[in-house]
Amino acid sequence: MLNTTQAGTSKGPKPLIIICALFFIFGFVTWANGTLIPFFKLSFGLSDIQAFLVTFASYMAYFFLALPSSWILKKVGFKNGIILGLLILGLGSLIFIPAAQTRTFGMFLTGIFVQGAALALLQTASNPYLTIIGPIESAAKRISMAGICNKFAGMIVPLVMGSLFLKNASEVEKQIQAATGAAHEQLLNDVLGRVNMPYIVLAIVFCLFAIVIKFTDLPEVEVEEDIVADDDRTVVHKTSIFQFPHLFLGALCIFVYVGAEVMAGDIIGVYARELGVSAELSGKLTSLTLFSMLIGYIVGIIAIPKYLSQQKALRICAILGLIFTLLSVAIPNYFAVFFVALLGLANSLMWPAIFPLGISHLGKFTKIGSAIMVMGIAGGALLPFLYAFLKDTLHLHFQVAYFATVLPCYLYILYFAIKGHKVGVHTK
Repeated sequence: MLNTTQAGTSKGPKPLIIICALFFIFGFVTWANGTLIPFFKLSFGLSDIQAFLVTFASYMAYFFLALPSSWILKKVGFKNGIILGLLILGLGSLIFIPAAQTRTFGMFLTGIFVQGAALALLQTASNPYLTIIGPIESAAKRISMAGICNKFAGMIVPLVMGSLFLKNASEVEKQIQAATGAAHEQLLNDVLGRVNMPYIVLAIVFCLFAIVIKFTDLPEVEVEEDIVADDDRTVVHKTSIFQFPHLFLGALCIFVYVGAEVMAGDIIGVYARELGVSAELSGKLTSLTLFSMLIGYIVGIIAIPKYLSQQKALRICAILGLIFTLLSVAIPNYFAVFFVALLGLANSLMWPAIFPLGISHLGKFTKIGSAIMVMGIAGGALLPFLYAFLKDTLHLHFQVAYFATVLPCYLYILYFAIKGHKVGVHTK
């Protein structure tokens, strides 16, 4: 059973405020990728597949580091794990500086991977923390609150970073193509030098926040050794994480959800460019997707669990995802990009619903179960590559490739919302 009395009731709102601040940081770092993709295409002349290595490096870090993160949290606890994650996040940001100076795309990817590793640790700590500091039935509401902070940061990032990194992008792109020799080298140095100050500032902020948390009374939240059924409070003893099939179905659901979210958020700029939208504007369209998500989170805070259960909210969102995906393909002109942005509304309540459903009834396995769920974030690394493969290698029309990549995701999410979250859960 999850013990929820140690933080939320005895320590007031402080734990929730701290975690919401962390989710703001997650959003700022993660959604910066949406700006970095067109920025690196401009700076290095990359193809779509090469540019999508940005999301690949970030999200694959979750796959490799989530389980080690669970071990670290077990050794050092939630609070120290969060502090360590913030320091590593600062380190990843600082790697951008020598990467820009040497104009090395691989070093940029290394910095992004280190940031992803830090986020894996922070996500593995913060998501179960949000789930167990209060009643499990309202976990989606608390995650929605944190999600608002996450998506608000995501809305800011394309506007701030886009203005810094993609200023006069169309003109600069023409200049780079026309320049030769020393002039060409200087242009590239000037463009890549735009990352220096923003990422130095971010590194300082992350380290300062780690110091704040060090001196903040953030209580540990432990879980009891047994799992208690929903119906008659019967204690069910489990000996292995593999006795929870709903957890692995939930991790797969996170995989396809995050992939769909990245396709609607980070890839919307690439999609818009295919529709003829300018580089300056397409680099800022992630904000439109995240604004849609913000609206959805507000609805979740109001409606869950008073008017909607987590399961029903997930079903509604999956159906909206199917509808908006169809419309994004059915419309041939640039208006189609607005339905890609509206997928943010469909995606908004998915993580808040999927995560607590996936780790429910885990008891002492909650930390490792959380790590397995976080591993599913790797979907954000692989689905953009599938889209690029369908579009560039198989030469499908970009809207057809988008449809083939995203539609199956929402179909599986609908299955998990209806049936998958119940598989193997003990009831009498």
